[in-house]
Amino acid sequence: MADRFPPHINMDTPSIARMYDYLLGGKDNFEADREACEELAKGIPELVAFANDNRAFLGRAVEYVSRQGVEQFLDLGAGLPTTENTHHVAQRANPRARVVYVDHDPIVLAHGRALVTDSAGTAFLMADIRDTDQILSAPETHRLIDTDQPVCVMLVSLLHCLPDESDPFGMVRSLLDRLAPGSCVIFSHIVSDDPEAAAWMTEKIHSFGTPWGRVRSPEEASAVFSGLELVSPWIDGRDQGPRAVDCATWRHPDREPLQRPDDPEIKRWEMSGVAFKR
Repeated sequence: MADRFPPHINMDTPSIARMYDYLLGGKDNFEADREACEELAKGIPELVAFANDNRAFLGRAVEYVSRQGVEQFLDLGAGLPTTENTHHVAQRANPRARVVYVDHDPIVLAHGRALVTDSAGTAFLMADIRDTDQILSAPETHRLIDTDQPVCVMLVSLLHCLPDESDPFGMVRSLLDRLAPGSCVIFSHIVSDDPEAAAWMTEKIHSFGTPWGRVRSPEEASAVFSGLELVSPWIDGRDQGPRAVDCATWRHPDREPLQRPDDPEIKRWEMSGVAFKR
């Protein structure tokens, strides 16, 4: 399988993108990635459901935003392509939708470019997601994204990958300041209301030698919504007001929105929300 990847890839250190691919049932991962996931699963038995619920949230959120008339998507930290990627969902809802995927992993770039060769409205950009100047000035972005019109910034399972010293929430504010009113964020972040559980997952991932940030509290992660207008997580007809919720329950047709999982034994979840710049 290694001959399918760029030759300079480190196959011995787990990659968050490849670990996520493994949890979603993909094949673009190495033994180190699989072993890291199995090690994490010893302390987080719901890990596979965790990843799949987050992926399903992405689909529901992209469809929702598309139905609100947003036609441009900047998918930061896109990860390895799988089924129902952002452009699949957005362009099904609106054939005019344009998507720029951004990632710094060369494996993601190689697979992503192969995926979108037949889509004029989609591009992959290899860039540091913290470098908003590079992202907005790139030819791929200029071709597809008009910052004078609303843009959806995808921050799905991303900011917990960035350490505090990278100022992830400041990066988001800097980017949104340069986008038109009507722009929005689709956001999910691993959180915990149990400091010990948060520290265990953070330290475990760092022990793999994998660059990462940390599990944050729901209050810390909520900083991303500062100055934005949150969308209600309820489907029409059951609206009880805007709030961030567990991604497994955000506008899910068969689940009541919950701010944390019902089961008190579940110590970590992905807090999620969609919010607009007005």
